[in-house]
Amino acid sequence: MDLLIAFTVFLVSMAVCLTTGSSMLIALAIGLFCFSAVALRRGYALRSVAGMVLASTKKSFIVLRILLLIGLVTALWRSGGTIAFFVYYGIRLITPGLFIFITFVLSAILSYALGTSFGVAGTAGVIFMTLARSGGVNELITAGAVISGAYFGDRCAPSSSCANLVATVTDTRLYDNVRLMLKTGALPTLFTLLGFLLLSLRNPISVVDPAILDALQGSFDLSFWAVVPALLMLILPLLGLEVRWALAASIVSSFAVTVLLQDLSVWDALKAAVVGYAPPSGPLSSILSGGGVLSMLNVTLIVFLSGTFSGVFEGTHMLDGVQDKIGAVARKIGLFPTMLVTSLATCGAFCNQTIATMLNAQLLTRVYDGAGASHTELAMDISNSVVTIAGLIPWSVACAVPLQMLGASLSAIPYCLLLWLIPLCYGLTRRWFFPPHANKENPDPS
Repeated sequence: MDLLIAFTVFLVSMAVCLTTGSSMLIALAIGLFCFSAVALRRGYALRSVAGMVLASTKKSFIVLRILLLIGLVTALWRSGGTIAFFVYYGIRLITPGLFIFITFVLSAILSYALGTSFGVAGTAGVIFMTLARSGGVNELITAGAVISGAYFGDRCAPSSSCANLVATVTDTRLYDNVRLMLKTGALPTLFTLLGFLLLSLRNPISVVDPAILDALQGSFDLSFWAVVPALLMLILPLLGLEVRWALAASIVSSFAVTVLLQDLSVWDALKAAVVGYAPPSGPLSSILSGGGVLSMLNVTLIVFLSGTFSGVFEGTHMLDGVQDKIGAVARKIGLFPTMLVTSLATCGAFCNQTIATMLNAQLLTRVYDGAGASHTELAMDISNSVVTIAGLIPWSVACAVPLQMLGASLSAIPYCLLLWLIPLCYGLTRRWFFPPHANKENPDPS
């Protein structure tokens, strides 16, 4: 009963924060207090509870480091002209009947390089939406193409905080996961490409507003050097370099390009890296502004506080009863269908991709172990459910924020093709990657 009361208070707090526009950090702090109070009420000493919280934050630091590096990259790619390079030459390649198709492809490339869905939606995505409105293209389809592309990299890019979080909470290797995510994502990505190609041919753009092209070309030197930071981010991980060092190389090169090519002073480049890039007033000021270390503080604190929940849950075993019930469900419908159910429940209740990822790992690790499934299988099931489902739930931060950035309504959700094709295709083809486990000695996955 005490745990139920704690969850109720936490969920009510989350609902209040979402409806009033208050920071989610308030609800997370209330949740930590409530669950810690349950632990104290069940006889755990305050020092023990504090130890649980501190122990759980060690895993979070791996992700926090990546988040801060992403903050630097997203600012310096703006100031160095890297994002402008992709958008400018991408728009130049657009033919009237391929606008939506190119929008998805460019968004996917940028998200894989940057590893952040919000960063893509808030920069290139805004530009594509502006072009769609001025060119008479269906805004809902365009928004769906942007969000689908943005979540392509958010799910499987080595630099993605989400991919790093999944690897951390499942105790798996990041690059092994990335390779498998690319394999399991190949079929839904192909279907998505075909879908947006058909939609693009049926919704051609009537005209491309030259003002944006002129603004990009006039504000940045768009020579080959502007794309070098992105090439380093894409190529170095393929050569076996750890993602943090690839990010560092991209940051250093972006800083050099910003100072030497785009003629910003060293001080302005440093300022952009910390507080975010602010281009001169004009058509690009509202599009390319942002990034920086400070822009990641809110999400960093969310990841940090979310991580403390798992420490309290694990240290007190307060979710054991829930795990037993989930295990019973898994025996009846299978592991991945169970993951889908818990993903819908956690994403819908907690409105946050990070919390849902951590909680699903917490709830289902023992279930998967009991069924003889590997942690890699657990990581793939989370990557192909929680990560994309969060972007389909209207009140989830993962859905609401990109839609708000793009100025699109909830009616765009059905056009986020990749987000619902990934769990659908994976569910149908999963046994090809992970044949059913026969655990005759212990058939009970709970």
